[in-house]
Amino acid sequence: MPHSPITTLGLDADDTLWHNERFFKLTEARFRELLADHADPDHLGERLLAAEKRNLAFYGFGIKGFMLSMIETALDITERRVDQSVIAEILDMGREMLRHPVETLPGVRETLPLLAERFRLILITKGDLFDQERKLAQSGLGDLFEGVEIVSDKTAATYARVFTSHGTGPEHAAMVGNSLKSDIIPALEAGAWAVHIPHELTWDYEKALPPVDHPRFYAVESLRELVTLFD
Repeated sequence: MPHSPITTLGLDADDTLWHNERFFKLTEARFRELLADHADPDHLGERLLAAEKRNLAFYGFGIKGFMLSMIETALDITERRVDQSVIAEILDMGREMLRHPVETLPGVRETLPLLAERFRLILITKGDLFDQERKLAQSGLGDLFEGVEIVSDKTAATYARVFTSHGTGPEHAAMVGNSLKSDIIPALEAGAWAVHIPHELTWDYEKALPPVDHPRFYAVESLRELVTLFD
């Protein structure tokens, strides 16, 4: 680990502290079934992913943007002849996602208090403001964090700002998360350390090559390993 002491840990939320992508996958499977008479499932998945990426600039990350992208894809696939019952079902699926209970990942509840004794913990997550606030409140983990940042996107500038305002700068901070694209690479670019915890499900948009040769990059299998990694 670094010669300069780590004083601040930034932690991602979705699929680092609690499950998230599994609910998107389940909803997408239901969406494919709804439109099975109009398009091959794989082709439909490609069209939906393209719509999601295209709409990030308008709706940002999160369930609401996902819902709107499903509706847009349904309209495109059916040449705007989609039955209104399909639109209603998509809206119901989205609301169901927004109501789903928070399920923390293994080891989170035992490990975070141990880390909070040694480091300043900052939650850094992107997505819909209301939904992320809801999940944090339901998780019961909020009191362990000295700061919460719900951001529109995660860039090097984001991490430089957060680790400076909530700590002593990125050189004394480490970002922990499951997304190489959002949690790891931009944190390294900001001058912080980064610890990748892979999740079995990762949205295609968040995939990238691991920077294995970077001197400030680490990879672990679970959050539990952070307790000894920083010794």
